[in-house]
Amino acid sequence: MQKSITLVECPRDAMQGWKQFIPTKQKVAYLNTLLRVGFDVLDFGSFVSPKAIPQMADTKDVIPQLQLNDRTKLLAIIANTRGAEEAVAYNEISYLGFPFSISETFQLRNTNKTIAESLTQIEEIQNLCVKSGKELVVYISMGFGNLYGDDYSAEVAIKWVGQLAQLGIKTIAMADTVGVAKPDTIEYIFKHLVPEFKDINIGAHFHSTYTTWEEKIQTAYNNGCLRFDSALKGIGGCPMAEDELVGNIATENIVNWCERNDIPLNLDMQAFNEALLMAAKVFMK
Repeated sequence: MQKSITLVECPRDAMQGWKQFIPTKQKVAYLNTLLRVGFDVLDFGSFVSPKAIPQMADTKDVIPQLQLNDRTKLLAIIANTRGAEEAVAYNEISYLGFPFSISETFQLRNTNKTIAESLTQIEEIQNLCVKSGKELVVYISMGFGNLYGDDYSAEVAIKWVGQLAQLGIKTIAMADTVGVAKPDTIEYIFKHLVPEFKDINIGAHFHSTYTTWEEKIQTAYNNGCLRFDSALKGIGGCPMAEDELVGNIATENIVNWCERNDIPLNLDMQAFNEALLMAAKVFMK
């Protein structure tokens, strides 16, 4: 039997760019079904500007209606200190996720701050999380390259992990925001990161076309990555990236891949199948 993985289900990533507003009642029903599945982490909502991401404007209304359990921990995305101050007030939330782009162009587009300003925010948010008993998860956005012509190399991405490690960050996910990661880059990054930063949980948040998802997951896993983000039916992706061709990796594909490779998952498959059916209704075009 192979090493088990941490599976992070990301309905927030699927919902945030959806054009039709998903009613709060429907969001709650979907999230509660996902909670019954037993994912390790549920990226369920965000504390960001409702003008920027109107789909997530009801996160505060969703939280008290969630049927929590001991298996699944909640993660909320925040983009600045103000959002973090709101998020840490909720006992239900275990993780705060911050998108930190190593592409200057994308960081400005995504959070309206430079890389230097965002690093200062991370320090503030990390201090806030420590005081509040939360854990900060930093996503290294554009971690495998970018489409904007900004300088990139795998070494630069690895260097940023080192800087974040010095701030006490314990979970860092390399994010393939626009689906450009190739197996050789994935291998190089994880082959260097995992042995060097043994005290940090190094994860992967891949966006991908349908034809390239498996080579990304397999290469990362072969090189020591044991934390993966995905979303049912592969829906989602970053609305700020303006690329509808790449979405999240479909959770059902990862589940099937785990079964084929004898990687243990402790999921309620009846609830999983119910969630798949529900996702088809929630994300009906």
